[in-house]
Amino acid sequence: MPFYVREGKLPAQRHTQFRKPDGGLYAEELISTKGFESIYSLAYHLRPPTATLDVRAWERPFVRFMPNDPLKNRHWFTARVKSEGDAVDGRVPLAGNDEIVISTATVTKPMEYFFRNAGGDELLFVQAGDGVLESPLGEIAYRAHDYLIIPCGVAYRLQPRNKTELFVAECSGSIEIPEKFRNPFGQLKEHAPYYERDFRAPVLRDPQDQQGEFEVRISARGRTAIHVVQNHPFDVVGWDGYCYPVAFNADDYAPVTGKLHQPPSTHVIFETPGAAFILFAPRLFDYHPQAVPAPYNHASVDCDEIIYYASGNFMSRRGIEQRSITLHAAGAVHGPQPGAVEASLGKPATDELAVAVDCFAPLRIAEPAFSIEDAAYFRSWVAVSKT
Repeated sequence: MPFYVREGKLPAQRHTQFRKPDGGLYAEELISTKGFESIYSLAYHLRPPTATLDVRAWERPFVRFMPNDPLKNRHWFTARVKSEGDAVDGRVPLAGNDEIVISTATVTKPMEYFFRNAGGDELLFVQAGDGVLESPLGEIAYRAHDYLIIPCGVAYRLQPRNKTELFVAECSGSIEIPEKFRNPFGQLKEHAPYYERDFRAPVLRDPQDQQGEFEVRISARGRTAIHVVQNHPFDVVGWDGYCYPVAFNADDYAPVTGKLHQPPSTHVIFETPGAAFILFAPRLFDYHPQAVPAPYNHASVDCDEIIYYASGNFMSRRGIEQRSITLHAAGAVHGPQPGAVEASLGKPATDELAVAVDCFAPLRIAEPAFSIEDAAYFRSWVAVSKT
């Protein structure tokens, strides 16, 4: 997120001597993205973050992905997944391609290690639960309906206070605010569906002045490792810049409404290479006297559509549970199910909350998805005779 933040103690100028009370130098670290050409932050550690005692193999569980072949629309009951764990090991992949992997996770225990995704940004949507996202740059208290965005290369731990349900997107690049919402100076425009003050940056705590053996698990575009480092990763005394974890709560989103039905692209909230994140939030319906609030039938020929149903009443779907995920495949026509259009007429508003991702390369289906699939979902648009 391109907003400047400053926390803790800093030298007067970057890349200059910054000394501790005992006369030693603090260790400066550049936390950057896209080489040195995009957003970055400068952090100052008690000790160098480079002191590595050991490097070991980390074998993340292998998950097989298969083409959506034959191509069809799908529905997964993710609330029925039995897997639990921490925010990384507890992930259950469901779909993905070379640019994004979609998972869910039921987080029942804290991370006892640090995790660094060096392959791209991560988005964690908190369906339920609360706790703390920790990083070297500070802590963010999270709650239900938070989007947590962790930049590529930033180590973190998710520490739940109670069971936390996550929708997870692992991206191949940066997650950014759409250009249409920013003026030439980077400030959010007046018509943007959120404002700078809606985003929560980390709050820096006292540095962890510890030495020992600290496990940092690293994932970098298919390569993995465990680095055992000597100095605690959270020994930062100050930092500033534009690259840091951030939280945004979906309840603070200001959805666009109109005289007639607004297309999904109206509700884009973030973008990343190969995908767009969309938020369907509670909102007033259209104000034309003859408006049809339910969405129209369509076949998205340029993207596969993922929708995670977080809460509320989903007017165009039946048979959907909280935490259901649907995949509407490119080229497969979909829309309101029978009776949904008529039922929507005259309704003043919707209370649905759904997190959606338009993926512009074909999604492959992860093996765990087949065990929780509503196999007949593609038939849910067939009208049932009343006789």
